[in-house]
Amino acid sequence: MSGDQPGVTDLHVHIQPWRDLNPDVASQMRRGKEDHWEWLLEMMDDPQVLLEVLDRSDIWRVGLVNYPSPDLMGFDDDTNRFAARYAEAAPERLMPYGGVHPRFTTDPEGQVEELLQLGIRCLKIHPPHQLFPANAYTQGLEALGRIYRRCEERGLPVMVHTGTSIFPGARCKYGRPMELDDVALDFPDLTILMAHGGRPLWMDEAFFILRRHRNVHLELSGIPPAKILDYFPRLQEVGDRVVWGTDWPSPGVKDLRQNLDRFLALDLPDELKQRITRHTPLSLFPVR
Repeated sequence: MSGDQPGVTDLHVHIQPWRDLNPDVASQMRRGKEDHWEWLLEMMDDPQVLLEVLDRSDIWRVGLVNYPSPDLMGFDDDTNRFAARYAEAAPERLMPYGGVHPRFTTDPEGQVEELLQLGIRCLKIHPPHQLFPANAYTQGLEALGRIYRRCEERGLPVMVHTGTSIFPGARCKYGRPMELDDVALDFPDLTILMAHGGRPLWMDEAFFILRRHRNVHLELSGIPPAKILDYFPRLQEVGDRVVWGTDWPSPGVKDLRQNLDRFLALDLPDELKQRITRHTPLSLFPVR
């Protein structure tokens, strides 16, 4: 970043303790990455490796997506501490995300406070991997509503995965964006980041939710850039609440710079591209 112009923020990269992945999940994650799998594991261990990638890719900041999913992914609550420690290498450039698993917690509010004490910048909910719908508090999972409420009270944004997942054991039915209608209504002051826009099945639902609720933002990760305007042809109508993300290095996302270049080549106003990749992410996540 130079002068007063903010650099590009990628709000969704998976820097996680991959050495803890369940074996069947690790096998899926490794597919197509066999020739550089050890390098990826090294990057998960060493933030300097990631920072070198960011410099080469002309990316200023990234959000380090982490969330507990012990029974499916293999990550327990220590993934929160992993993210916080990793981000200490470059606090301005590495933003740690974390989570509280509502099916396992006995102290929802206390665990949200622990995330804040760690310096976590965003709480991640992953319904297909944590095995509940995003509005499960309306169906008896009281802890989830308490998590949302405390995040709302404390100004902690919540990112919610929408869309499908390819990993073994994932329950894709829980990825529908429509469940966020309840969340946005019941917690109107909660900043909600809708990850992936419901792709590849529920983009119309996602767009409806975005137009209905001002506290919901569309986070573009996991959508091939060439498909963004196919999926969201009226993107400019919600352009003030769209933010950039890649999902790298998850399956199907090969290169940070390539994804960014392909997005910047889309037939959209340059001002909107700058808003999505630079300005709106900075307003949501100011530099500390």
